[in-house]
Amino acid sequence: MASASSVEPAYLPSSVQGAVKILVTGPFGVGKTTLVGALSEIDPLRTEETMTSAGEGVDDLTGRPHKATTTVALDFGRITLSDRLALYLFGTPGQQRFWPLWEDLSRGALGAIALVDARRLEESFDVLGLLEEQRVPFAVAVNVFPDTPAYPEAELRTALDLLPGVPILTCDVRDEGAAHRLLIDFVDHLRTGALELS
Repeated sequence: MASASSVEPAYLPSSVQGAVKILVTGPFGVGKTTLVGALSEIDPLRTEETMTSAGEGVDDLTGRPHKATTTVALDFGRITLSDRLALYLFGTPGQQRFWPLWEDLSRGALGAIALVDARRLEESFDVLGLLEEQRVPFAVAVNVFPDTPAYPEAELRTALDLLPGVPILTCDVRDEGAAHRLLIDFVDHLRTGALELS
């Protein structure tokens, strides 16, 4: 039988006085929901709906034959960084028809992790363009699928038309340890960028 403490909600300590927001974004089916789930200390809020025949011809399932659900609003997770600071993770929907939510979700974000699938780099262009338009600092994170080709960083940077200061990281977002290392590397990038600007 589960103990009472294992079923109680994980509330923030009352000492927490501040919060930072990180956006997890990318195209459809790239692993955003999985990454938020791997990082969050609470059961993440998910707005996934079952994919139906109405999406046929709209949602390209090439290379994703087992995908049965899709995010229609956001994913939300939390990490308590210290007794005074929490980090909130906001995952965006990937399809263009849900992009009207994107601007609201990105407002106030410290930065964004932009997941890409190296098998389908062209699907990432619009999302990266949105980040640049909104002037949200971001890192590109290549989600490593079993058949992901290993491209040299210089080729990826050219193919994605990235500015020199945008880091390219890699991660299998299903691996909790790898997901946390990705977040640490991303926060280090943000901190270094802030120091360079000061």
